[in-house]
Amino acid sequence: MSPTVYIVSGANRGIGLELVTQLSVRENVVVFAGARNPSTATALRALESKFPSKVHVTKLTSADEAENKAAIATIKELVGRLDVVIANAGVFGNSTLLSEQVSLDVMRETFEVNVLGPLVLFQAAWRLLKASTDSPKFIVVSSAAGSIEIGSRFPIQFLPYGTSKAAVNWLTTKLHYEYPGLIAVSLNPGSVETGMSTSVKESTPELAELTMITPEESIKGALGVIDGAKRDEEAGPKFLSYDGSVLPW
Repeated sequence: MSPTVYIVSGANRGIGLELVTQLSVRENVVVFAGARNPSTATALRALESKFPSKVHVTKLTSADEAENKAAIATIKELVGRLDVVIANAGVFGNSTLLSEQVSLDVMRETFEVNVLGPLVLFQAAWRLLKASTDSPKFIVVSSAAGSIEIGSRFPIQFLPYGTSKAAVNWLTTKLHYEYPGLIAVSLNPGSVETGMSTSVKESTPELAELTMITPEESIKGALGVIDGAKRDEEAGPKFLSYDGSVLPW
């Protein structure tokens, strides 16, 4: 039986690292772990050494077309297939400024990673996904902040992050309708204790009482959602949370 082949972007820390960690202990999987600087991705290298037949650390910078194409070419050469893409790489931007104060440079930088990153990864991966399985999966790690109904009401100044996640949700939904057979999912991992979220929480008084979950809890649930994700031709794609609940777009 052929292994299930994954690629995970932004895999060197936080949610991405936990994704690779939990996938690596599964039977019959191969995981390509994308990192901007593989030489300094110590934890990923340790997983690669522990599971040399399963984990392959790959240079992958979000929205870098050449690196994305090279990573997919490596997958094709080594295993000849790709079943699940998890576009996880993301940045938070600035969480301390009102909308009138946010710089356009920060907006552009955030959209570059959070929106163009998944798009470039999809563009590079689609042919290999399509050739590999009748029901390939393209998973975008989004956020409840990207829900127009919910996220825009959060008492937090995170215009770059929220709007970029709303935009990538739109992109994910569009992929569903443009590519028959593709299982495209926007996935909210929950409020997860990571280095990025801790830094944001410390600088944002409104988040002081926010309860966070561990990366282990988030990804255990998220992988269950990914495993069970199916294409719904009638209802269309849904914005899913790590616990299986559905968020409003």
